[in-house]
Amino acid sequence: MNIQISKKAIEWFEDEMGVKKGEFVRFFARYGGSSPLHQGFSLGVSKEEPIQIGAKAEYNGVIYYVDEKDLWFFDEHDLYVDYSEKLDEPIYQYTPQS
Repeated sequence: MNIQISKKAIEWFEDEMGVKKGEFVRFFARYGGSSPLHQGFSLGVSKEEPIQIGAKAEYNGVIYYVDEKDLWFFDEHDLYVDYSEKLDEPIYQYTPQS
């Protein structure tokens, strides 16, 4: 799986979550809500050290990753993170892996 993050979303993570070079941002499956991939689960995000990285991308020295145990959530899809000016928060899109 691939992770891509837009420049505006990277700026949001740096400004709102205070992430800095050398730190980690984890995307994970959380119980509750819904997503286009799984009813009853949604995507969570936190700033935390990895245990076992299943997929990652690096921007400005920050590692954005999905833990190996959460790969099931993406169901053979890539993750694209963009930023919504209207919502003032990241938005998540899932595209089938090619």
